[in-house]
Amino acid sequence: MTDDAIEVRVGDALRAQGETVAVAESCTGGLVGSLLTDAPGSSDYFDRSVVTYSYDAKRALLAVNRESLDEHGAVSDQVAREMARGVRDTADTTWGVATTGIAGPDGGTPEKPVGTVFIGVSFAGEWGTGTSETTVTRHQFEGTRTDIKRHIAHQALSDLLSAIEKRKTL
Repeated sequence: MTDDAIEVRVGDALRAQGETVAVAESCTGGLVGSLLTDAPGSSDYFDRSVVTYSYDAKRALLAVNRESLDEHGAVSDQVAREMARGVRDTADTTWGVATTGIAGPDGGTPEKPVGTVFIGVSFAGEWGTGTSETTVTRHQFEGTRTDIKRHIAHQALSDLLSAIEKRKTL
């Protein structure tokens, strides 16, 4: 394991594979994209970060399904999945990453307390191969709103790095 920051390790992995990434952020408000661009040379692999905080933005910029938002709410596996796929496809990148959660201090429920986040990671396989895939993980973080956002952004990059490394071994 290297001591390099997660954003550097993600960048190195993407660059080594000749792959690209785009990010759709809700609760992190652009923090994942900011971390990615902290790494020198990030223009080699980073395309964009789209902050889609509202339902309307998720629908207009990422084609998140209205029914998914109605049935599951923005903070859900289904919406994180659609956000990750949507940003990957609209940016035409290899990878799409999405964050949607409740940073607090208000807005939590017993089912989805403050600190709940869904992170989607989506891979675009070659056309016609059936190898495209999307995974979503649910996490729970504690702390202030700023702490939670920071935890989510780092977890999103960690989830992406894990997915890149997993695909590399296939």
